[in-house]
Amino acid sequence: MRHLIVPEDMSAAEVEAVFAISRDLEQKFVAGRRDALLPGRVLALVFEKPSLRTRVSFEAAMTHLGGSSLFLGADSGFASSRESVADFGRVLSEYVDVIVCRSKSHDTIVQLADVAEVPVINGLSDYSHPCQALADLYTLRQHVGRVTGLTMAFVGDGNNVARSLAVLCGLLGMRFVLAAPQAYQFDAAFRAHLAKILPQADIAETTDPVAAVTGAAAVYTDVWASMGQEGERQQRLQAFAPYQVNSALMAHCPDAVFMHCLPARRGEEVTDEVIDGPASVVLAQAANRMHVQKGLIAWLLGHA
Repeated sequence: MRHLIVPEDMSAAEVEAVFAISRDLEQKFVAGRRDALLPGRVLALVFEKPSLRTRVSFEAAMTHLGGSSLFLGADSGFASSRESVADFGRVLSEYVDVIVCRSKSHDTIVQLADVAEVPVINGLSDYSHPCQALADLYTLRQHVGRVTGLTMAFVGDGNNVARSLAVLCGLLGMRFVLAAPQAYQFDAAFRAHLAKILPQADIAETTDPVAAVTGAAAVYTDVWASMGQEGERQQRLQAFAPYQVNSALMAHCPDAVFMHCLPARRGEEVTDEVIDGPASVVLAQAANRMHVQKGLIAWLLGHA
């Protein structure tokens, strides 16, 4: 049994295996086929945070695979005083075949995976967002043709999405550059972790967004204040103002695609002309969440 809590839970070969299943299922989906690989299987979605893409893409994916899903919000008592995470995880494992957890705290998902008797997938935590990163690299390959040897420039906060992309780029041989104010770059613990697990990876940080995007194949950004950081919003708006992805910045990489995990705060981290422009692949990223998660579920449940 395997879990996906952080991208480094998978090897490069395993990522490629998931992508291969995803491509096969996507092609069948486009042709109108919904192969019921997992009839009778049940997916539990345990969510502490709001969601559009993660919830709907997982529910649709499981339905297409012939299974069903259960959405468990605050009323389930997860991570509350009602019962321990350990008791919750052990009991839920008796009912379902796979669990997707979207939690305020990464440690909560780790605790759940430690006791669960079924695969646990991180649907987002404050530390990592592996499913988003998988869909992003899958999308980039679709639109550019390859990722190895190319550069992804992430212009914005060194947050959960940036950390996940840095790891996955390192696994697949893609250069990753984070452009952010120094106070919002990766912390020392994560840098040490990267050096340990991916010593050959080309991962860099800079305070210069122009230097980061020059020559990049993809320019990625995310909101400057994520869920749970609302109290820092004004401070972050001021710090990140020079890091807006606009037409002037994109002019330094005219062949690059633009990427965003959504939701976006238009007029802050990105302008309308960029996110709605011809270089934008944000809708493809959102669509591919379903296709890649379909491949991931099939892979985790042994239907390669």
